[in-house]
Formats: sequence, C-alpha cells, structure tokens
Amino acid sequence: MKNQPLVSIITINFRDASVTCALLDSLVQHDYRNIEVIVVDNGSLEDKTEQFQAHYPTVKVVVSKENRGFAGGNNLGIRAATGDYLFFVNNDTEFEDGLIQNCLDAFTSPDIGVIAPKIRYFNYPDIIQYAGFTEVNPLTARNQTIGKNEKDTGQYEEKREVPYAHGAAMMLKREVVEKAGEMPDLYFLYYEELDWCVQIRKAGYKIMYEPSAVILHKESMSVGKMSTLKTFYLTRNRILFMRRTAKWYHLLLFSLFFGFITFPRWVVTYALKKEWGHLRAFVRASLWNIGIGKASF
Repeated sequence: MKNQPLVSIITINFRDASVTCALLDSLVQHDYRNIEVIVVDNGSLEDKTEQFQAHYPTVKVVVSKENRGFAGGNNLGIRAATGDYLFFVNNDTEFEDGLIQNCLDAFTSPDIGVIAPKIRYFNYPDIIQYAGFTEVNPLTARNQTIGKNEKDTGQYEEKREVPYAHGAAMMLKREVVEKAGEMPDLYFLYYEELDWCVQIRKAGYKIMYEPSAVILHKESMSVGKMSTLKTFYLTRNRILFMRRTAKWYHLLLFSLFFGFITFPRWVVTYALKKEWGHLRAFVRASLWNIGIGKASF
C-alpha cells in the first residue's frame, strides 16, 4: 500500500456557498482519504459552517469578516492546516479520482516543491484550460497559458518543469512555505501565484506540471466582459509583479514599453469607446505604482 501523507485541501469561499458545497461533495467521493479540508469563508456575511459541514462533516471553516483577497484568504488556510502537503484549489473545481495520489507521486525528488495538475473545463471536460505557463515576457509582462482551449488529444502528456503553477490548483510541500514564505498578499487579486512561484524557485525548488493529475474547473471558456475591478487589479499588479521580481534592466525596458506604448494605447482605446470607468481604473492602477492613488479599488 502506498504511503498516504496527510494532505490539507485549502479553498476560499466568497459569498458563493453552493459552489463550495459542490466541491465538498466531490471530496466526499474522492478515492484519497487522508485529507483535511479547510474552507476560508472570505468576507463572510454570515457563518456558513453548518451548511458546509452538511456536505463534508469534518471540514474546518475559517471565518474572515474581512475580504482578504485570494492570497490573504489562502494564507489563513495555511495557518489552519496541519498536513504535510498543502493543496490549494479554487472552490469552483471538482476532483476526479487519482488527482491527489498522482500529484503526490509526482514529488519524485527533494527539489520538487510544487505540482501543478492539468486543468480541464468542467463543462467541456475534453478541453484544456492549463497545461503549463510560459515565462512572463520581460518587455510586456505578459505570458501564455500552454494548451488553453485546445482539445485534449494527449499532446501535453509529458511531466515537465514550468515557471508557474496555476492558482486554481497547486500542491506544495509544507516545507516550501516554511522556506519561501506565504503567498504575497499585497496583490489582493491576480499575479499573486506568479510572484509566489518566483519566490519558491528562488528558494531552490522546482515547479512541475503533472499531466496524469487532472482537475475540472467551472470557469467559463469565454473571456467575458471585463469589470472595472479586474481592469484595476490586472493593471496594478502587472506593474507590481515586474517591480518585485524583474531584474533592473528588464524593469527599465518594461517601464519604457509601458510608458510609451501600453499606457497611451489603452488611454486612447478606453476614451474612444467612452469606457470612462475602465479608463479611470487603468489610470489609477498605473499611478498607484508611482506612489499616487489608493492601494485598492
């Protein structure tokens, strides 16, 4: 019988208890039994503990009246966890049998710190959402998701090192958190897992994509309409990520690119479309990074 270490599954609920309950139902049926489940109820309006326990009786519920964002919520989960491995998953995911064991089996050497499973869409289970990331481009601060929206025909079945795991599903050894620190919570939304992966790699660990471990994500395949909140945090944190992680000469190149190409392009685009809310969010997010403007939206 394989060794089955305790795995702490950490997920965040933000006023969407029915989705979280569906995840808990999938965990009841999962084939790996040595788990503890932690739900961080972020920005809670009322204590949902009894509702969650009706779906998973032993679930630990951490109630935070304040919305601490993605990273802050996950950090509360880390502090409540006792497992040897920490499995961070979005609450709109569901587990397939073999997911946890295949992730654990992928820790084949001491320098592997993070396993990133393959992510497919829940409503289109033969379509890939994530099979790895490319490095963030030092000029544009953008990167690509490998395999996104491709039909899974076995083209990404090789375990390989990747620069970043996906925030929707990533398993870490506990020692990684002890050496690299918790998830950086100054981002609030977006880019935090990329920054964390940079810190983890600096601590000497590899991040591996494991294709035999598959999780289903209920996120839509379509991009959908951008909210002004999303515009703010994507812009603010794109710059912040480069400020925190880029070499000085890459930061210089990015700053020139953003200042002379990205900034005027989007100002003109939002103005021509009369999307004044997005324009304000974009400008505020940009100014925040030079010490002007509020930290949050």
